[in-house]
Amino acid sequence: MPSSDSSAPTVLPTGAPTDLATGAPTGAISPAEEGLRPLLALVVTIEKISTCQRRVKVLISREDINRYYDEAIGALMPSAQLPGFRPGRAPRSLVTTRLKSELSDQIRSKLLTDSMAQVSEQEKLSPISEPDFDIGAVVLPDEGPMMFEFSIEVRPEFDMPSWKGLSIKRPTRTISTLDVEDALTNLLRERGRLVPQEGAPVLGDLIVANLRFIDGSDGNAELSAATEVEIVVRPKLSFADAELQGLDKLLQHAVADTTVTASVKLSAEAAIESLRGKDVTMELKVLEVKKLELPELTPELLAELGSFVSADALQVAVRQQLEKQLEWHRRRQVRQQVSSALTASAAWELPPDLLRRQSQRELERSILELRRSGFSDDAIRLHVNELRQTAMASTARSLKEHFILERIAEEESIADTAADYDEEIRAIAAQSSESPRRIRASLEKRGLMDVLRNQIIERKTVELITSQASFTDTPFEFQKPDTEAIDHAVCGVLVGDQEIPTALHAEGAEKRASVRRP
Repeated sequence: MPSSDSSAPTVLPTGAPTDLATGAPTGAISPAEEGLRPLLALVVTIEKISTCQRRVKVLISREDINRYYDEAIGALMPSAQLPGFRPGRAPRSLVTTRLKSELSDQIRSKLLTDSMAQVSEQEKLSPISEPDFDIGAVVLPDEGPMMFEFSIEVRPEFDMPSWKGLSIKRPTRTISTLDVEDALTNLLRERGRLVPQEGAPVLGDLIVANLRFIDGSDGNAELSAATEVEIVVRPKLSFADAELQGLDKLLQHAVADTTVTASVKLSAEAAIESLRGKDVTMELKVLEVKKLELPELTPELLAELGSFVSADALQVAVRQQLEKQLEWHRRRQVRQQVSSALTASAAWELPPDLLRRQSQRELERSILELRRSGFSDDAIRLHVNELRQTAMASTARSLKEHFILERIAEEESIADTAADYDEEIRAIAAQSSESPRRIRASLEKRGLMDVLRNQIIERKTVELITSQASFTDTPFEFQKPDTEAIDHAVCGVLVGDQEIPTALHAEGAEKRASVRRP
Protein backbone atom coordinates (compact mmCIF):
# COMPACT_ATOMS: atom_id res chain seq x y z
CA MET A 1 0.00 0.00 0.00
CA PRO A 2 1.24 3.48 -0.60
CA SER A 3 1.89 4.30 3.01
CA SER A 4 3.42 1.09 4.21
CA ASP A 5 4.07 -1.56 1.62
CA SER A 6 5.46 -2.23 -1.78
CA SER A 7 3.13 -4.87 -2.99
CA ALA A 8 -0.24 -4.56 -4.61
CA PRO A 9 -2.69 -2.92 -2.21
CA THR A 10 -5.48 -4.76 -3.87
CA VAL A 11 -8.60 -4.74 -1.77
CA LEU A 12 -11.38 -4.90 -4.31
CA PRO A 13 -13.60 -7.99 -4.39
CA THR A 14 -12.84 -8.69 -8.03
CA GLY A 15 -10.16 -7.69 -10.46
CA ALA A 16 -12.48 -6.46 -13.20
CA PRO A 17 -15.89 -4.74 -13.24
CA THR A 18 -18.67 -7.30 -13.23
CA ASP A 19 -22.14 -7.66 -14.67
CA LEU A 20 -24.84 -6.45 -12.27
CA ALA A 21 -26.96 -9.54 -12.68
CA THR A 22 -24.66 -12.44 -13.49
CA GLY A 23 -21.29 -11.49 -11.98
CA ALA A 24 -19.62 -12.03 -15.37
CA PRO A 25 -17.00 -9.51 -16.53
CA THR A 26 -18.48 -6.38 -18.06
CA GLY A 27 -18.35 -6.68 -21.83
CA ALA A 28 -19.71 -10.23 -21.89
CA ILE A 29 -22.37 -10.87 -24.56
CA SER A 30 -25.84 -10.37 -23.17
CA PRO A 31 -28.74 -12.73 -23.94
CA ALA A 32 -30.33 -10.10 -26.16
CA GLU A 33 -27.10 -9.71 -28.15
CA GLU A 34 -26.98 -13.48 -28.69
CA GLY A 35 -30.33 -13.17 -30.42
CA LEU A 36 -32.32 -15.01 -27.79
CA ARG A 37 -34.80 -12.15 -27.50
CA PRO A 38 -35.05 -8.46 -28.49
CA LEU A 39 -33.58 -5.82 -26.21
CA LEU A 40 -35.90 -4.44 -23.59
CA ALA A 41 -37.20 -0.92 -24.22
CA LEU A 42 -35.83 0.40 -20.92
CA VAL A 43 -35.98 3.93 -19.60
CA VAL A 44 -32.91 4.28 -17.37
CA THR A 45 -32.18 7.27 -15.15
CA ILE A 46 -28.82 7.43 -13.38
CA GLU A 47 -28.16 9.90 -10.58
CA LYS A 48 -24.52 10.52 -9.65
CA ILE A 49 -24.40 10.60 -5.85
CA SER A 50 -20.59 10.79 -5.64
CA THR A 51 -17.54 9.72 -7.61
CA CYS A 52 -18.25 6.04 -6.99
CA GLN A 53 -21.93 5.98 -6.06
CA ARG A 54 -24.88 5.88 -8.47
CA ARG A 55 -28.63 5.70 -7.92
CA VAL A 56 -30.27 3.92 -10.86
CA LYS A 57 -33.97 3.96 -11.74
CA VAL A 58 -35.25 1.54 -14.38
CA LEU A 59 -38.65 1.59 -16.14
CA ILE A 60 -39.79 -1.52 -18.08
CA SER A 61 -42.58 -0.91 -20.58
CA ARG A 62 -45.94 -2.68 -20.50
CA GLU A 63 -45.24 -4.01 -23.96
CA ASP A 64 -42.12 -5.83 -22.72
CA ILE A 65 -43.99 -7.21 -19.70
CA ASN A 66 -46.75 -8.55 -21.97
CA ARG A 67 -44.15 -10.01 -24.33
CA TYR A 68 -42.53 -11.93 -21.46
CA TYR A 69 -45.98 -13.19 -20.40
CA ASP A 70 -46.71 -14.32 -23.98
CA GLU A 71 -43.38 -16.13 -24.21
CA ALA A 72 -43.99 -17.88 -20.86
CA ILE A 73 -47.54 -18.87 -21.81
CA GLY A 74 -46.32 -20.09 -25.18
CA ALA A 75 -43.76 -22.30 -23.49
CA LEU A 76 -46.48 -23.77 -21.24
CA MET A 77 -49.11 -24.41 -23.93
CA PRO A 78 -47.82 -27.84 -25.08
CA SER A 79 -48.00 -29.22 -21.52
CA ALA A 80 -50.69 -27.10 -19.84
CA GLN A 81 -53.27 -29.19 -17.99
CA LEU A 82 -56.66 -27.66 -17.25
CA PRO A 83 -59.85 -29.43 -16.14
CA GLY A 84 -61.91 -30.69 -19.10
CA PHE A 85 -59.03 -30.56 -21.58
CA ARG A 86 -56.35 -32.99 -22.60
CA PRO A 87 -52.73 -31.82 -21.89
CA GLY A 88 -51.77 -29.12 -24.37
CA ARG A 89 -55.31 -28.78 -25.79
CA ALA A 90 -56.67 -25.97 -23.61
CA PRO A 91 -57.38 -22.67 -25.40
CA ARG A 92 -54.60 -20.11 -25.06
CA SER A 93 -56.98 -17.47 -23.68
CA LEU A 94 -58.04 -19.83 -20.90
CA VAL A 95 -54.45 -20.82 -20.09
CA THR A 96 -53.54 -17.14 -19.90
CA THR A 97 -56.41 -16.37 -17.55
CA ARG A 98 -55.76 -19.34 -15.26
CA LEU A 99 -51.94 -19.20 -15.07
CA LYS A 100 -51.08 -15.53 -15.41
CA SER A 101 -51.02 -14.87 -11.66
CA GLU A 102 -48.96 -18.02 -11.04
CA LEU A 103 -46.39 -16.80 -13.55
CA SER A 104 -46.01 -13.34 -11.98
CA ASP A 105 -43.00 -14.18 -9.76
CA GLN A 106 -41.27 -15.99 -12.61
CA ILE A 107 -41.84 -13.10 -15.02
CA ARG A 108 -40.74 -10.52 -12.45
CA SER A 109 -37.54 -12.43 -11.74
CA LYS A 110 -36.76 -12.86 -15.42
CA LEU A 111 -37.40 -9.18 -16.17
CA LEU A 112 -35.14 -8.12 -13.30
CA THR A 113 -32.33 -10.44 -14.40
CA ASP A 114 -32.46 -9.39 -18.06
CA SER A 115 -32.92 -5.69 -17.35
CA MET A 116 -30.03 -5.62 -14.88
CA ALA A 117 -27.74 -7.32 -17.39
CA GLN A 118 -28.85 -4.90 -20.11
CA VAL A 119 -28.39 -1.84 -17.87
CA SER A 120 -24.89 -2.98 -16.97
CA GLU A 121 -23.92 -3.48 -20.60
CA GLN A 122 -25.62 -0.43 -22.11
CA GLU A 123 -24.77 2.09 -19.41
CA LYS A 124 -21.17 0.85 -18.85
CA LEU A 125 -21.55 1.16 -15.08
CA SER A 126 -18.42 -0.91 -14.22
CA PRO A 127 -19.73 -1.99 -10.81
CA ILE A 128 -17.27 -2.79 -8.02
CA SER A 129 -19.86 -4.18 -5.60
CA GLU A 130 -23.22 -5.92 -5.63
CA PRO A 131 -26.23 -3.65 -6.28
CA ASP A 132 -28.08 -2.56 -3.16
CA PHE A 133 -31.81 -2.99 -3.58
CA ASP A 134 -34.71 -4.96 -2.13
CA ILE A 135 -35.85 -7.46 -4.74
CA GLY A 136 -38.84 -8.37 -2.63
CA ALA A 137 -40.11 -4.80 -2.79
CA VAL A 138 -40.25 -4.82 -6.61
CA VAL A 139 -43.86 -5.23 -7.78
CA LEU A 140 -45.00 -6.55 -11.14
CA PRO A 141 -48.10 -4.42 -11.83
CA ASP A 142 -51.27 -5.69 -13.49
CA GLU A 143 -51.31 -2.57 -15.64
CA GLY A 144 -48.72 -0.06 -16.78
CA PRO A 145 -44.91 -0.25 -16.63
CA MET A 146 -42.78 -1.94 -14.01
CA MET A 147 -40.33 0.25 -12.10
CA PHE A 148 -37.43 -0.50 -9.74
CA GLU A 149 -34.36 1.33 -8.45
CA PHE A 150 -31.08 0.42 -6.77
CA SER A 151 -27.81 1.89 -5.54
CA ILE A 152 -24.48 0.70 -6.90
CA GLU A 153 -20.79 1.48 -6.35
CA VAL A 154 -18.93 1.90 -9.61
CA ARG A 155 -15.36 2.38 -10.67
CA PRO A 156 -14.59 6.11 -10.60
CA GLU A 157 -14.02 8.12 -13.73
CA PHE A 158 -10.86 10.23 -13.74
CA ASP A 159 -8.21 11.72 -15.97
CA MET A 160 -5.23 9.40 -16.23
CA PRO A 161 -2.04 10.84 -14.70
CA SER A 162 1.24 10.71 -16.57
CA TRP A 163 3.13 7.58 -15.50
CA LYS A 164 6.02 7.34 -17.93
CA GLY A 165 9.45 8.75 -17.14
CA LEU A 166 9.08 9.12 -13.35
CA SER A 167 12.17 10.04 -11.29
CA ILE A 168 12.51 7.62 -8.36
CA LYS A 169 14.94 7.28 -5.47
CA ARG A 170 15.90 3.65 -4.91
CA PRO A 171 17.24 2.50 -1.50
CA THR A 172 20.34 0.34 -1.70
CA ARG A 173 22.58 -1.42 0.81
CA THR A 174 25.22 -4.11 0.94
CA ILE A 175 24.32 -6.57 3.71
CA SER A 176 27.19 -6.42 6.23
CA THR A 177 28.50 -8.91 8.76
CA LEU A 178 27.09 -6.66 11.51
CA ASP A 179 23.66 -6.79 9.87
CA VAL A 180 23.81 -10.60 9.93
CA GLU A 181 24.95 -10.67 13.56
CA ASP A 182 22.10 -8.35 14.64
CA ALA A 183 19.54 -10.45 12.77
CA LEU A 184 20.97 -13.67 14.22
CA THR A 185 20.70 -12.21 17.74
CA ASN A 186 17.04 -11.35 17.10
CA LEU A 187 16.46 -14.89 15.84
CA LEU A 188 18.07 -16.41 18.93
CA ARG A 189 15.89 -14.19 21.14
CA GLU A 190 12.92 -16.19 19.87
CA ARG A 191 14.57 -19.33 21.28
CA GLY A 192 15.84 -17.67 24.45
CA ARG A 193 15.11 -18.67 28.02
CA LEU A 194 13.33 -16.29 30.32
CA VAL A 195 14.66 -16.17 33.86
CA PRO A 196 13.19 -14.18 36.78
CA GLN A 197 14.99 -10.96 37.64
CA GLU A 198 14.97 -8.76 40.71
CA GLY A 199 14.58 -5.03 40.31
CA ALA A 200 13.26 -2.87 37.51
CA PRO A 201 13.47 -3.92 33.85
CA VAL A 202 15.87 -2.43 31.31
CA LEU A 203 15.73 -2.31 27.53
CA GLY A 204 15.29 -5.81 26.13
CA ASP A 205 13.92 -7.34 29.31
CA LEU A 206 10.43 -8.81 29.40
CA ILE A 207 7.66 -8.01 31.83
CA VAL A 208 4.41 -9.82 32.53
CA ALA A 209 1.76 -7.20 33.25
CA ASN A 210 -1.93 -6.51 33.66
CA LEU A 211 -3.25 -3.59 31.60
CA ARG A 212 -6.32 -1.47 32.21
CA PHE A 213 -7.52 1.51 30.17
CA ILE A 214 -9.75 4.16 31.75
CA ASP A 215 -11.73 7.05 30.29
CA GLY A 216 -11.38 9.78 32.93
CA SER A 217 -13.89 12.02 31.18
CA ASP A 218 -16.57 9.37 31.59
CA GLY A 219 -16.42 8.72 35.34
CA ASN A 220 -13.31 6.54 35.07
CA ALA A 221 -15.17 4.04 32.91
CA GLU A 222 -13.07 1.03 31.98
CA LEU A 223 -12.63 0.79 28.21
CA SER A 224 -10.66 -2.45 28.10
CA ALA A 225 -8.30 -4.67 30.07
CA ALA A 226 -5.78 -7.43 29.45
CA THR A 227 -4.20 -9.82 31.92
CA GLU A 228 -0.77 -11.44 32.02
CA VAL A 229 0.42 -9.72 28.86
CA GLU A 230 4.06 -10.37 27.98
CA ILE A 231 5.80 -7.17 26.85
CA VAL A 232 9.40 -6.69 25.76
CA VAL A 233 10.63 -3.35 27.15
CA ARG A 234 11.31 -0.98 24.28
CA PRO A 235 10.96 2.81 23.80
CA LYS A 236 7.49 2.47 22.22
CA LEU A 237 4.49 0.22 22.83
CA SER A 238 2.10 -0.25 19.92
CA PHE A 239 -1.57 -1.17 20.32
CA ALA A 240 -4.11 -1.77 17.58
CA ASP A 241 -5.51 1.75 17.99
CA ALA A 242 -2.88 3.72 19.94
CA GLU A 243 0.83 4.06 20.64
CA LEU A 244 2.63 4.78 23.91
CA GLN A 245 5.91 6.70 23.77
CA GLY A 246 8.55 6.22 26.47
CA LEU A 247 7.66 2.75 27.74
CA ASP A 248 11.26 2.15 28.88
CA LYS A 249 11.30 5.38 30.91
CA LEU A 250 7.88 4.62 32.38
CA LEU A 251 9.19 1.30 33.72
CA GLN A 252 12.66 2.36 34.85
CA HIS A 253 11.68 2.06 38.55
CA ALA A 254 8.81 -0.43 38.20
CA VAL A 255 9.62 -3.60 40.14
CA ALA A 256 7.18 -6.49 40.56
CA ASP A 257 3.80 -5.48 42.09
CA THR A 258 4.33 -1.86 41.02
CA THR A 259 1.58 -0.03 39.14
CA VAL A 260 2.43 2.81 36.79
CA THR A 261 0.09 5.05 34.81
CA ALA A 262 0.43 6.94 31.56
CA SER A 263 -1.74 8.83 29.12
CA VAL A 264 -2.26 7.36 25.64
CA LYS A 265 -4.03 9.03 22.74
CA LEU A 266 -6.37 6.88 20.68
CA SER A 267 -5.87 7.03 16.93
CA ALA A 268 -8.13 9.12 14.71
CA GLU A 269 -9.50 5.87 13.27
CA ALA A 270 -10.22 3.88 16.43
CA ALA A 271 -13.16 1.51 16.08
CA ILE A 272 -15.37 3.55 18.46
CA GLU A 273 -15.96 6.91 16.81
CA SER A 274 -16.64 8.84 20.05
CA LEU A 275 -13.19 7.89 21.37
CA ARG A 276 -11.15 8.86 18.32
CA GLY A 277 -8.26 11.18 19.15
CA LYS A 278 -9.11 11.04 22.86
CA ASP A 279 -6.56 10.82 25.70
CA VAL A 280 -7.20 7.93 28.08
CA THR A 281 -5.32 6.58 31.09
CA MET A 282 -3.38 3.34 31.00
CA GLU A 283 -2.77 1.50 34.25
CA LEU A 284 0.04 -1.04 33.97
CA LYS A 285 0.72 -3.38 36.89
CA VAL A 286 4.02 -5.25 36.69
CA LEU A 287 3.57 -8.87 37.79
CA GLU A 288 6.99 -10.24 36.90
CA VAL A 289 10.28 -9.03 35.45
CA LYS A 290 12.30 -11.47 33.36
CA LYS A 291 15.60 -11.35 31.56
CA LEU A 292 16.16 -13.19 28.32
CA GLU A 293 19.16 -15.49 28.15
CA LEU A 294 20.20 -16.31 24.60
CA PRO A 295 20.81 -19.98 23.81
CA GLU A 296 24.02 -21.43 22.47
CA LEU A 297 24.10 -22.52 18.86
CA THR A 298 24.24 -26.22 19.56
CA PRO A 299 23.82 -28.86 16.84
CA GLU A 300 20.36 -29.56 18.28
CA LEU A 301 19.31 -25.91 17.96
CA LEU A 302 20.75 -25.67 14.43
CA ALA A 303 18.69 -28.69 13.46
CA GLU A 304 15.58 -27.21 15.07
CA LEU A 305 16.03 -23.90 13.24
CA GLY A 306 16.09 -25.59 9.85
CA SER A 307 18.39 -28.60 9.66
CA PHE A 308 21.49 -26.44 9.38
CA VAL A 309 24.75 -28.39 9.48
CA SER A 310 26.77 -25.51 10.95
CA ALA A 311 26.61 -21.96 12.29
CA ASP A 312 28.06 -20.75 8.99
CA ALA A 313 25.16 -22.35 7.11
CA LEU A 314 22.70 -20.57 9.42
CA GLN A 315 24.45 -17.24 8.80
CA VAL A 316 24.14 -17.79 5.04
CA ALA A 317 20.38 -18.36 5.47
CA VAL A 318 20.07 -15.26 7.68
CA ARG A 319 21.87 -13.19 5.04
CA GLN A 320 19.48 -14.47 2.37
CA GLN A 321 16.55 -13.55 4.59
CA LEU A 322 17.94 -10.05 5.01
CA GLU A 323 18.28 -9.76 1.25
CA LYS A 324 14.59 -10.62 0.91
CA GLN A 325 13.65 -8.04 3.50
CA LEU A 326 15.86 -5.43 1.85
CA GLU A 327 14.07 -6.15 -1.42
CA TRP A 328 10.73 -5.65 0.36
CA HIS A 329 11.87 -2.28 1.71
CA ARG A 330 13.17 -1.33 -1.74
CA ARG A 331 9.86 -2.22 -3.40
CA ARG A 332 7.98 -0.44 -0.61
CA GLN A 333 9.82 2.84 -1.02
CA VAL A 334 9.69 2.69 -4.80
CA ARG A 335 5.97 1.89 -4.60
CA GLN A 336 5.37 4.84 -2.28
CA GLN A 337 6.94 7.19 -4.80
CA VAL A 338 4.99 5.69 -7.70
CA SER A 339 1.79 5.95 -5.68
CA SER A 340 2.45 9.57 -4.74
CA ALA A 341 3.00 10.45 -8.40
CA LEU A 342 -0.11 8.60 -9.59
CA THR A 343 -2.48 9.89 -6.89
CA ALA A 344 -1.19 13.47 -6.62
CA SER A 345 -4.15 14.76 -8.63
CA ALA A 346 -6.69 12.17 -7.40
CA ALA A 347 -8.89 14.53 -5.40
CA TRP A 348 -12.02 12.41 -5.84
CA GLU A 349 -13.69 11.01 -2.73
CA LEU A 350 -14.45 7.36 -2.03
CA PRO A 351 -17.56 6.10 -0.17
CA PRO A 352 -16.89 5.51 3.56
CA ASP A 353 -18.77 2.19 3.42
CA LEU A 354 -16.44 1.01 0.66
CA LEU A 355 -13.39 2.02 2.68
CA ARG A 356 -14.64 0.24 5.78
CA ARG A 357 -15.33 -2.96 3.84
CA GLN A 358 -11.97 -2.96 2.15
CA SER A 359 -9.77 -2.09 5.14
CA GLN A 360 -9.84 -5.72 6.32
CA ARG A 361 -8.80 -6.92 2.86
CA GLU A 362 -5.89 -4.49 2.97
CA LEU A 363 -4.72 -6.08 6.22
CA GLU A 364 -4.98 -9.52 4.63
CA ARG A 365 -3.05 -8.38 1.57
CA SER A 366 -0.31 -6.84 3.70
CA ILE A 367 0.06 -9.99 5.78
CA LEU A 368 0.39 -12.12 2.62
CA GLU A 369 3.18 -9.89 1.33
CA LEU A 370 5.03 -9.75 4.65
CA ARG A 371 4.89 -13.53 4.94
CA ARG A 372 6.17 -13.80 1.38
CA SER A 373 9.16 -11.59 2.29
CA GLY A 374 10.12 -13.58 5.39
CA PHE A 375 9.23 -11.18 8.21
CA SER A 376 8.78 -12.48 11.76
CA ASP A 377 5.51 -12.61 13.66
CA ASP A 378 6.60 -9.59 15.74
CA ALA A 379 7.31 -7.53 12.61
CA ILE A 380 3.98 -8.51 11.08
CA ARG A 381 2.13 -7.65 14.31
CA LEU A 382 3.74 -4.20 14.44
CA HIS A 383 2.96 -3.53 10.79
CA VAL A 384 -0.69 -4.59 11.20
CA ASN A 385 -1.08 -2.34 14.27
CA GLU A 386 0.25 0.59 12.24
CA LEU A 387 -2.26 -0.14 9.49
CA ARG A 388 -5.14 -0.41 11.95
CA GLN A 389 -4.33 3.00 13.41
CA THR A 390 -4.71 4.64 9.97
CA ALA A 391 -7.05 2.13 8.34
CA MET A 392 -9.41 4.49 6.50
CA ALA A 393 -6.78 6.94 5.24
CA SER A 394 -4.37 4.23 4.09
CA THR A 395 -7.16 2.25 2.44
CA ALA A 396 -8.32 5.37 0.58
CA ARG A 397 -4.82 5.89 -0.81
CA SER A 398 -4.57 2.21 -1.72
CA LEU A 399 -7.93 2.20 -3.50
CA LYS A 400 -7.15 5.30 -5.53
CA GLU A 401 -3.85 3.80 -6.54
CA HIS A 402 -5.63 0.53 -7.35
CA PHE A 403 -8.11 2.18 -9.71
CA ILE A 404 -5.31 3.96 -11.54
CA LEU A 405 -3.13 0.86 -11.81
CA GLU A 406 -6.16 -1.12 -12.98
CA ARG A 407 -6.69 1.35 -15.82
CA ILE A 408 -3.03 1.15 -16.81
CA ALA A 409 -3.17 -2.67 -16.73
CA GLU A 410 -6.22 -2.68 -19.00
CA GLU A 411 -4.70 -0.23 -21.46
CA GLU A 412 -1.39 -2.15 -21.53
CA SER A 413 -3.05 -5.62 -21.64
CA ILE A 414 -1.38 -6.83 -18.43
CA ALA A 415 -2.81 -10.16 -17.26
CA ASP A 416 -2.20 -12.85 -14.67
CA THR A 417 -1.04 -16.39 -15.49
CA ALA A 418 -1.12 -19.72 -13.68
CA ALA A 419 2.65 -19.46 -13.24
CA ASP A 420 2.21 -16.16 -11.38
CA TYR A 421 0.00 -17.86 -8.78
CA ASP A 422 2.44 -20.75 -8.43
CA GLU A 423 5.32 -18.32 -7.80
CA GLU A 424 3.42 -16.30 -5.19
CA ILE A 425 2.24 -19.39 -3.32
CA ARG A 426 5.71 -20.97 -3.38
CA ALA A 427 7.17 -17.79 -1.88
CA ILE A 428 4.59 -17.80 0.94
CA ALA A 429 5.08 -21.51 1.58
CA ALA A 430 8.86 -21.06 1.82
CA GLN A 431 8.35 -18.95 4.96
CA SER A 432 6.16 -21.51 6.73
CA SER A 433 6.03 -25.20 7.43
CA GLU A 434 3.08 -25.64 5.05
CA SER A 435 3.29 -27.06 1.54
CA PRO A 436 2.31 -24.93 -1.49
CA ARG A 437 -0.72 -27.18 -1.92
CA ARG A 438 -1.94 -26.49 1.62
CA ILE A 439 -1.24 -22.75 1.26
CA ARG A 440 -3.32 -22.65 -1.92
CA ALA A 441 -6.16 -24.58 -0.27
CA SER A 442 -6.12 -22.18 2.70
CA LEU A 443 -6.22 -19.10 0.44
CA GLU A 444 -9.09 -20.56 -1.57
CA LYS A 445 -11.04 -21.46 1.57
CA ARG A 446 -10.61 -17.96 3.01
CA GLY A 447 -11.58 -16.31 -0.29
CA LEU A 448 -8.18 -14.65 -0.75
CA MET A 449 -7.32 -15.82 -4.26
CA ASP A 450 -8.76 -12.59 -5.68
CA VAL A 451 -6.47 -10.65 -3.31
CA LEU A 452 -3.57 -12.64 -4.71
CA ARG A 453 -4.78 -12.08 -8.27
CA ASN A 454 -4.92 -8.32 -7.91
CA GLN A 455 -1.58 -8.35 -6.09
CA ILE A 456 -0.05 -10.05 -9.14
CA ILE A 457 -1.64 -7.64 -11.64
CA GLU A 458 -0.63 -4.55 -9.70
CA ARG A 459 2.93 -5.74 -9.15
CA LYS A 460 3.28 -6.33 -12.89
CA THR A 461 1.86 -2.88 -13.58
CA VAL A 462 4.27 -1.22 -11.15
CA GLU A 463 7.12 -3.13 -12.81
CA LEU A 464 6.03 -1.67 -16.15
CA ILE A 465 5.96 1.84 -14.67
CA THR A 466 9.37 1.47 -13.06
CA SER A 467 10.85 -0.02 -16.24
CA GLN A 468 10.26 3.39 -17.82
CA ALA A 469 11.46 5.42 -14.82
CA SER A 470 14.88 6.88 -13.98
CA PHE A 471 16.51 5.90 -10.66
CA THR A 472 18.87 7.49 -8.18
CA ASP A 473 20.35 5.13 -5.56
CA THR A 474 20.15 6.27 -1.93
CA PRO A 475 21.58 4.56 1.22
CA PHE A 476 19.27 2.41 3.31
CA GLU A 477 19.43 1.55 7.03
CA PHE A 478 17.53 -1.32 8.64
CA GLN A 479 15.26 -0.01 11.37
CA LYS A 480 16.36 -0.96 14.86
CA PRO A 481 13.67 -2.66 16.95
CA ASP A 482 12.38 0.22 19.09
CA THR A 483 8.67 -0.68 19.19
CA GLU A 484 6.90 -3.55 20.91
CA ALA A 485 3.51 -4.46 19.41
CA ILE A 486 0.71 -6.33 21.18
CA ASP A 487 -2.66 -7.50 19.93
CA HIS A 488 -4.95 -5.31 21.99
CA ALA A 489 -7.36 -2.49 21.20
CA VAL A 490 -7.39 0.23 23.85
CA CYS A 491 -11.00 1.14 23.06
CA GLY A 492 -12.00 -2.51 23.37
CA VAL A 493 -12.87 -3.13 19.70
CA LEU A 494 -10.46 -4.00 16.89
CA VAL A 495 -10.70 -2.47 13.43
CA GLY A 496 -10.50 -5.42 11.03
CA ASP A 497 -9.71 -8.24 13.43
CA GLN A 498 -7.06 -10.44 11.83
CA GLU A 499 -5.12 -13.41 13.08
CA ILE A 500 -1.37 -12.92 12.71
CA PRO A 501 0.02 -15.96 10.87
CA THR A 502 3.18 -17.79 11.90
CA ALA A 503 6.18 -16.73 9.81
CA LEU A 504 9.03 -19.19 10.24
CA HIS A 505 12.65 -18.40 9.52
CA ALA A 506 13.87 -21.26 7.39
CA GLU A 507 12.28 -23.64 4.93
CA GLY A 508 11.60 -27.03 6.42
CA ALA A 509 11.57 -25.74 9.98
CA GLU A 510 8.93 -26.95 12.37
CA LYS A 511 6.74 -24.40 14.11
CA ARG A 512 8.74 -22.91 16.94
CA ALA A 513 7.63 -22.66 20.54
CA SER A 514 7.08 -18.94 20.97
CA VAL A 515 8.70 -16.97 23.78
CA ARG A 516 5.30 -15.31 24.17
CA ARG A 517 2.23 -16.89 25.61
CA PRO A 518 -0.64 -17.72 23.23
